[in-house]
Formats: sequence, C-alpha cells, structure tokens
Amino acid sequence: MMNLFNVYPLYDIELVKAKGSTVWDKNGQEYLDLYGGHAVISIGHSHPTYVKRMTEQLNNIGFYSNSIIISGQQELAEKLGRVSGYEDYTLFLTNSGAESNENALKLASFHTGRKKVVAFSKAFHGRTAGAVAVTDNPSIVAPINDTSHVSFLPFNGIEGLEAGITEETAAVIVEGIQGVGGIQVASDAFLQALRKRCDETGAQLILDSVQCGYGRSGQFFSHQFAGIHPDMMTTAKGMGNGFPIGGVLIAPHIQASYGLLGTTFGGNHLACTAANVVLDVIQEEKLIENASKVGDYIQKELKGIPGITEVRGRGLMIGIEVEQPVGTVRDALLFKEHIFCGYSGKHTLRLLPSLAIDQKIADQFLQSLKTVLAN
Repeated sequence: MMNLFNVYPLYDIELVKAKGSTVWDKNGQEYLDLYGGHAVISIGHSHPTYVKRMTEQLNNIGFYSNSIIISGQQELAEKLGRVSGYEDYTLFLTNSGAESNENALKLASFHTGRKKVVAFSKAFHGRTAGAVAVTDNPSIVAPINDTSHVSFLPFNGIEGLEAGITEETAAVIVEGIQGVGGIQVASDAFLQALRKRCDETGAQLILDSVQCGYGRSGQFFSHQFAGIHPDMMTTAKGMGNGFPIGGVLIAPHIQASYGLLGTTFGGNHLACTAANVVLDVIQEEKLIENASKVGDYIQKELKGIPGITEVRGRGLMIGIEVEQPVGTVRDALLFKEHIFCGYSGKHTLRLLPSLAIDQKIADQFLQSLKTVLAN
C-alpha cells in the first residue's frame, strides 16, 4: 500500500465541514478557526456567493490553458488594480506564493540583467528553488538550491542598506509583515529607505505580500502604510479563499514579451472565478475596514492580559508573544477551548483569521486565551 510522504506533523483532527469562521470535525466537534489554514480563508469558509459562483463556473467550464482567451483574467486584473490602487500595473497569474516569488525574482533579473538578490533575516518566501534561496532557513535549503547570489541583511535595519544593495543587485525581496518570522512588521522608515536605495541602484523592489496582503493589514497591501510603490508585489494565500491562485503585480517599466513567463494552471477559469468573488465580497462587505477595526480591538485587549509580553502586527495579522512555551498554549486553545491558531518560533502565537470576523468572535478568543494563560 502506498503511503503519504511524511513531511507534515498532523493534529489528530479531520475537518469535514466549514462555515464562516466555524469548522467541524468528523465527530461533530465544533471549532473556531482563527488561522484560516495559513491566512488562506479571507472571506470566510463556504461563503454563499463563493459557493454559488464556483458551482456555476464548474458547470460551464473548469479549465483550459492560457492558449485561449479567459475573460475572468482581465476581469481580475481590472478589479485587483482598482481595489488595490495599482491600476497602471500589470498582472501575471500563478498558482501559489512561492511561484509568484519565483517569477518576480526572474523578472527582476531579466529586467536588470543582474543576478544578485538581497533578502532579510527571518525571511520566508517559499520552498521552490529561487524562493527557498531567499528564505532564511538553511534546514530547508537543499544542495541543489544555489544560494551564492543571495545575501541577507537585518530586517528593519536601515544602516546596512547602502553597502548591501549595489549596482550589482537585481532584486530586493521583503515581506511587508513577516509571517513565519513571527509577525514582524516592516517599519515605514525601513520600507522608505529600501525604495530610496533601490531607486539609486536600479535594483527592483519586490514586496512579498503573500501572507500580509489582500486587506489583512487594514490596507490592501501592508506596505501602503509607508506610502511606497514597489516594482513588484506578490500575492497568493487569501486571493482565492482556498482555491490555489497567486499573482505578481508588475510596474509599467517592466515589459512583457511572448514566452517570457508561463504556467499551465495559472489563471484558469475556476481560479479566476474564486479570485473575482473574493474581491467582490471584500468590497461589498467592507472587509478591509473590518480587518482594521476588529484587529485594533483585539490588539488593544490583548495588551492587558497577564502572561503576554508583546503584541505585534497590523489589522488581522497578529503575533502574540507569550511567557510560556507557545506549543502548550496552542494545544490548550485547540484541544480544550476548540480554537485553531497558528504559531511561529517558541513563544509567538499567530492569528490569521477570516477578514469577516466580528467582535463577538474576538471576545470568545480573548476569553479563551485568558483562561489558558491563567492555568
């Protein structure tokens, strides 16, 4: 009998149903989902508009390749440009965050004719060859993944940028808010200094917005708090509310040509339908404003809870530094309080809920966390 390649440590939980921010396992146990499967569930599980339009699309046509017109792609580009404020950019569609970062790095190298890349401490950009090379975790970099062209600078460190980013640098890639790195927010001054240094050297600035984008921070892209325009932004995670889709938003000075990039599944009919529904619901239900409002409320309330040493993040991307080992806290929340949360490192609890959660859900979590930290 063939078994699965055993790379995921699994909870002994099988989920069979989901609605909004509630999920149920096969035994009928109900859980509150404040993690959304790594920030993927942006508008809530099984949103009725999402289910309806995905079903309609599947009944019409689910897939064909990029050799024909797929009108949903242009609809998505126009909608994404309008909602994000980047209407003069172009869009290349992919299937994942890692693939988006791969293509952004490749475009930067094509555009500049250069090879060197600057990334930052505790960065996570994916597991494929180019993306893992700019990820600050040697344990997932295989010998085949060449890293000789990559240098890492301190995240949020402005002083080293002049020496670290030069006329040999093709790309600078940075997360607006580090996810795996522990919900570390790139300061406005740091992002502004990066933009300035890239302008001076011709290096292309790539904002990895895979986890922190799509309204999660309270702006469409978290770097918009700093008032900068990157040369490229990469997206995925919440873009399709569970259907695999990613994208690269590309500034006008980077030119396309036939065959420059390509993908079989990227931008297929179902993926574009999913992404278009997500943007419609984000606008109709004012979810970016909600993320800001509910996120601010949660962060304010967290700061008064004993056992919490620091609260980081923006909007509904929240890192909670706890005194005790985070694994104990996360397990108590999951198995006693029946709440899904994430974690990073040894002491950081990670919240990445649907952008549609309300104060009632926030209060339920806050009360459960108080209970767990008090025991």
